Amino acid sequence: MKFSPNKQFALEHLDTFIEKHISDYNRLRNFDFGIERRDNISLLSPYISHRVLLEFEIIKQVLKKYSFSKVEKFIQEVFWRVYWKGWLELRPQVWTDFTESLKNFEKNENYLNAINSNTDIQCFNEWVNELKENNYLHNHTRMWFASIWIFTLKLPWQQGAAFFLEHLLDGDSASNTLSWRWVAGLQTKGKHYLAKSWNIQKFTDNRFTNIQLNESAVPLIENKFYEICPISYSNKNINNEILIVFDTDLFIDQYLNKYKKIYLVAPSNITRQVHLSEKVLDFKRNLINDVARSSDIIEVKNHDELISLFSHSKKFDLVYPFIGENLDYINHLEKLYNLDLNKVFKEEDIYCWQFSNKGYFNFKNNIPKILGKYII
Repeated sequence: MKFSPNKQFALEHLDTFIEKHISDYNRLRNFDFGIERRDNISLLSPYISHRVLLEFEIIKQVLKKYSFSKVEKFIQEVFWRVYWKGWLELRPQVWTDFTESLKNFEKNENYLNAINSNTDIQCFNEWVNELKENNYLHNHTRMWFASIWIFTLKLPWQQGAAFFLEHLLDGDSASNTLSWRWVAGLQTKGKHYLAKSWNIQKFTDNRFTNIQLNESAVPLIENKFYEICPISYSNKNINNEILIVFDTDLFIDQYLNKYKKIYLVAPSNITRQVHLSEKVLDFKRNLINDVARSSDIIEVKNHDELISLFSHSKKFDLVYPFIGENLDYINHLEKLYNLDLNKVFKEEDIYCWQFSNKGYFNFKNNIPKILGKYII
């Protein structure tokens, strides 16, 4: 299993998956056969989370070869990231509360044992090592991992979510935070996900057996209700000659002929609330550098260069980076340097997010409508 940080590799991998493996996706996707056999899943998430591959373009390519009914489950899984983004955009306080809560937790002995693969649960220890070494975990395994972390090891879900963000190549503020909340029973009130020994044994093809877990835990409870906040869209049109882009949305082909300069922001831990591992930072930087090589108008700017730029210029267009670390960062700089930022949204996102006001079932029911408008 190897993730190469360049768009051409991602496109070729997508082609291979569509041609050879997508037909078995629905039947085999829940099995984690180990790192040596991953052809039952797409392995596209590191590229989708950075939008080197755009969700809508992936689905369009899949539907050129297969009918919707043949690949419906795969399309639903791709749309989960769009849905999670919309859900968090409508409830930004969830992200704020998550990052603020991290300040209140100590890295005690139980936490250190967990992140150093020193627990009594063999499969969990192996997954910790896999996460650190490969910066990826199978989606089903992520659910087991989170459930064990919360209900068997009895550690705060927020620390687990931060641990994932630190090491996952595809970690993002919406999918990661809200998935951990869902496992805990907070996202859908009273409905949690409990890892079961038989389930892990079956879907790891008997690699792990006789796992001692807390299989009778009750869901977590929080005394807070998050009301929907209307999303405020600024001008979606081009206002300025310079466009600023973060690693959360690197699908910028449509902007290349519209700007004099495009500045890609190199990620760092300088202002992050959850620090990323060096391997994750390197992957992001290499992805950004690969995108930068596609056009002479693109330049990569680090933190200091960005500050220098903002000290002299105030008006920029900005590809909207979504609720999360990058938006927190640019919002801070916007206030500090009195910037005039025109946030540029993708029309597809805005349309889809209207269906994120409820659970995924509501969003799923509207997928045919989304496809009719933007794909088919």
